[in-house]
Amino acid sequence: QVQLVESGGGLVQPGGSLRLSCAVSGSIFRILSMGWYRQAPGKQRELVATITSGGAINYADSVKGRFTISRDNAKNTVYLQMNSLKPDDTAVYYCNGSSVYNTYWGRGTQVTVSS
Repeated sequence: QVQLVESGGGLVQPGGSLRLSCAVSGSIFRILSMGWYRQAPGKQRELVATITSGGAINYADSVKGRFTISRDNAKNTVYLQMNSLKPDDTAVYYCNGSSVYNTYWGRGTQVTVSS
């Protein structure tokens, strides 16, 4: 059974930084495309960043230049480094893993950007 567990969320002031982690159980991490999504109150879930098993990366325009996604296949973990955070970045951040056959989601971690 594949499980995704996010960590690293919290409260940060505007302009600050946070690093989210998503640990994936099971032996299939290497073949998964991984991504971070977020959902703000009253809004639909939206893509933040993705990284394929081959290392190709894609970012939402709203986070380009501020966020960095990376993966460590030895640790079965994907990261999201978030810099220059803005109040509009406030949301629950979800980790996603997908293969040809299945899609997996974590339970989410809250990120609040406020002074």
